[in-house]
Amino acid sequence: MSGDGREGGRRDDEVRGARRIPGPRGAVDDLDLETVARPVLPPPGGSAPDEAVPEQGVPEEEAGLADEAEDVVPEPDEPDEPDQPEEPDDPGPAPEPPHAVTPADASAPAVLSHQVLKALLGAWALSACSAEETAAVEDHLTACAPCADEALRLRDAVGLLHTDGSLDLDPALRSRVLDGCLGRRPARVPIPEWATAYDAETARLDALLRDIGDSDWHAPVRLQWFEDERAVTRRTTVAGVIGHLMAVDGLLSAALGLDDPLAGTGAGGGTEVKAGAEVPLSPTRRTETYWAATYPPATRAVREPWRALTHELIRTASLAGRNVAERSVSYGEFALPLQDALLDRAFECWVHGTDIAEAVDYPYKPPSAAHLHRMIDLAARMLPAALAGRRGAGLAGPPKELVGAGEPGRSVHLEVEGHGGGDWYIALDSPAAVGSPDRAVAQVALDGVEFCQLVAGHISPVEAAAGQEGDREAIRDVLFASASLSRL
Repeated sequence: MSGDGREGGRRDDEVRGARRIPGPRGAVDDLDLETVARPVLPPPGGSAPDEAVPEQGVPEEEAGLADEAEDVVPEPDEPDEPDQPEEPDDPGPAPEPPHAVTPADASAPAVLSHQVLKALLGAWALSACSAEETAAVEDHLTACAPCADEALRLRDAVGLLHTDGSLDLDPALRSRVLDGCLGRRPARVPIPEWATAYDAETARLDALLRDIGDSDWHAPVRLQWFEDERAVTRRTTVAGVIGHLMAVDGLLSAALGLDDPLAGTGAGGGTEVKAGAEVPLSPTRRTETYWAATYPPATRAVREPWRALTHELIRTASLAGRNVAERSVSYGEFALPLQDALLDRAFECWVHGTDIAEAVDYPYKPPSAAHLHRMIDLAARMLPAALAGRRGAGLAGPPKELVGAGEPGRSVHLEVEGHGGGDWYIALDSPAAVGSPDRAVAQVALDGVEFCQLVAGHISPVEAAAGQEGDREAIRDVLFASASLSRL
């Protein structure tokens, strides 16, 4: 066996004089390139005669002796000696042929310093290194633990850059964080359960307002509600919507003994109603008063007083004790207990937050299922009184039977499906009657978010995609009564 791993005798006897196919190339570390004679290759594009191609691994001095030794077989007891090329007396620097083998052509990693390899880790994590650099870095990582840890962290960071998920925060993230914090350290004065929806929706709306730019505060917003059997719209700006929310929140401030933002306190973001002037109770009139007194038009500055008012309402309601939940809040034409009034304000924050989000092209999801269920429940509890009001105005059919207070009467089964859904039975003939599944004369089915859009006046009763069965007149009365709950 010769030094290059091939049988020398077999090479000379069987394939002598033929064009050679190179054998497997050894590792570059095992090859002394300076002592190996470099063959002269034919010029590109042409083929040289067979005799012009020297045999690989055979010195030129021994090439002529090969023919004479064709029939000579070496003695069995004398092993072949590897061919050794003669060393010239003065080799000198020889010109390198175009296709000579160099260390750069080898598959072994390049020899780079630790500092250079550490600097290449970022490019390696991004798959931006050359093949030689990649091999050198990966070879280095097997022996250097600090660089291996850094490379692992960089690869994890690259994975985050290529994610296809949404960058918007999960709407339930705030609730999970608060639940985790309160689980470790319970609040000394917790927020009442009936105020959590208002707390969550004001926080979500405030997060939206923090994200938008200064110019977005002047973006046009179209408010819509249902009035006098038809849809009514009003154009304002994002800042105008927040001013509207703050003006109506002032009704709760008065019920809790706080300053009214319209009572000349200057809390309205630059808007002041003259001290001593009559402050209206109707939400619509309060909003018109605020808009009329706002000059120049409200800007981003309205956000801080609105947010301060929401915080103060939640704080005062939490500290006031148990009986405050039933305290009456007057809306002018009707009144609600404070716990229902805060739920109503949470519903308004979500609805107008959706209006703002559509105006500025911002993603905005519905409330959590538990909060949405409470909002739907409030609307269902208000429907019998709304039906009675429409009947008194001649807009609904007359009662079919007299029902005593607290007794079951004819009912419509309202089935709300999906997010925050449930089943409610709406009494038809008297607001004091009790809805009963045994006295149901009709059934209407809607999606939870779609029902809330109907209650907000964003879709008309005729356009509501509802599954209907039973008394058509009763179903129509319930759908129109739902839309009549909307207001500015």
